[in-house]
Amino acid sequence: MSRSVRTRPEGSGQALSEAYDTALLDLDGVVYAGGNAIEHAVPSLAAARDGGMRLAYVTNNALRTPDAVAAHLTELGIPAETGDVITSAQAVARLIADQVPQGSRVLVVGGEGLRVALRERGLEPVESADDEPVAVVQGYGGPELAWGRFAEASYAVARGLPWFASNTDLTIPSGRGIAPGNGAAVEVVRIATGAEPQVAGKPLPPMHRETILRTGAERPLVVGDRLDTDIEGAFNGGVDSLLVLTGVTDGARLLAAPPQHRPTYVDADLRGLLTGQPEVVGDGGGFRCGGWAAAAGAGRLELDGDGAVVDGLRALCAAAWTAAGEEACGLDAGKALARLGL
Repeated sequence: MSRSVRTRPEGSGQALSEAYDTALLDLDGVVYAGGNAIEHAVPSLAAARDGGMRLAYVTNNALRTPDAVAAHLTELGIPAETGDVITSAQAVARLIADQVPQGSRVLVVGGEGLRVALRERGLEPVESADDEPVAVVQGYGGPELAWGRFAEASYAVARGLPWFASNTDLTIPSGRGIAPGNGAAVEVVRIATGAEPQVAGKPLPPMHRETILRTGAERPLVVGDRLDTDIEGAFNGGVDSLLVLTGVTDGARLLAAPPQHRPTYVDADLRGLLTGQPEVVGDGGGFRCGGWAAAAGAGRLELDGDGAVVDGLRALCAAAWTAAGEEACGLDAGKALARLGL
């Protein structure tokens, strides 16, 4: 993928499952939400896999182990092996292991996924700042994580121990809505200590490195719902991306995206893996995709036509991103998005 400024979503004459050898799929908001499969996810992934595409599940959620994630996917009807799952817990454990001696104790504030990943790297998880840890690691611990765990991390970090975070996503999708994520918990320790953690998860390089090491992907496609983790991570790794609109990103956020948050492709859901992507073409002073024409003018984005909603959104992206250049688009998109029902 070119690191030049993207001004429109790209088209593909091939189905994406044929154009790329491996899909690096985010989980929350892409494959499932609140533990339940998102509509169209199961049959779409089955068809992509049956067509020869490798599926790898890449998540910033460090709570569950790869075994548990694979079992959950299989229960949903998506057969998965432990090796198909890559977590930010694995990425942060490798980051720590690169900096501390084998067998070192690490204070864990988070769930079982972090503990398993640390042991895989020959490190010993401990629970207290008084257990002589040499580092602190923080990951999503779920809604039941006790407040006292943040105090334990703060005591250790204030003593000068290096502090690591699996990821800093401020929110996480759930079956009931958007909930606080690990980034919100990291802020608690940051406020208490004034320190800054080393972060492993998307969109930063340690997560991309972990994913490529574990999958061996040669033509990967990042598939996600978040601009600031999935899409920016693909940008940082120099690979292509598909944004699906089943999670936290809505049309307004997409249109306003700065260059590092602009996906290569946009589709409504995971059925987008199984089709080509229609080309967005210049049309006079605007852009056309499918039956829609979009343009920027008089401080707003304008849209006319009809057809598939996502085609209209692609055309609007081209108008917004071209007008914004290297900045985030500040044009009023309200009427245009309302016309699409977004």
